[in-house]
Amino acid sequence: MSAQPSFFARLWLAIVCWFRIVFDARFAGQVVALRSGSALPAPGDRPTLARPPEPMNAAQALHLLSLLQREGRLIDFCEEDLAGFSDAQVGAAARTVHDGCRKAVREAFTLVPVRAEPEGSPVTLPPGFDPRAVRLTGNVTGSPPFSGVLRHHGWKAAQVRMPVASGDSSLIAPAEVELP
Repeated sequence: MSAQPSFFARLWLAIVCWFRIVFDARFAGQVVALRSGSALPAPGDRPTLARPPEPMNAAQALHLLSLLQREGRLIDFCEEDLAGFSDAQVGAAARTVHDGCRKAVREAFTLVPVRAEPEGSPVTLPPGFDPRAVRLTGNVTGSPPFSGVLRHHGWKAAQVRMPVASGDSSLIAPAEVELP
């Protein structure tokens, strides 16, 4: 848009601003301040949003999957058709998978609970609680404060020690050939 917008551009701007003033109190306050001769806040004075975590790239995700396969045979377990096995056989296999995957996770991460209270404890969530850290279940109506019972304390990574992936990241587990 040029420094001197056309009539129709100004008309459109007036309509857009009217709706924004009606529905955005902060914007309306800025318009009032600008009309009274006050300067707009400098870009550095505006509140900054927390930087979102960097997304995990495919190579990192595949490397984690390969660690879980190497230590716990997780992919083998998930891809196996368990219909022909007894519950005792599945339970024995699950124990082996659990032990190996637990080892891999503990080598790569230090995990801590999101909430310190024991599961089953009464919990009150104040206004402004982090909905990414606490998922509400059950009869979710209204607005905070919410009172409920802690059903799972959640997990967060306090430390990450993922080894650097090398080679073809799409290779999760090599084929195994036993020689006579």
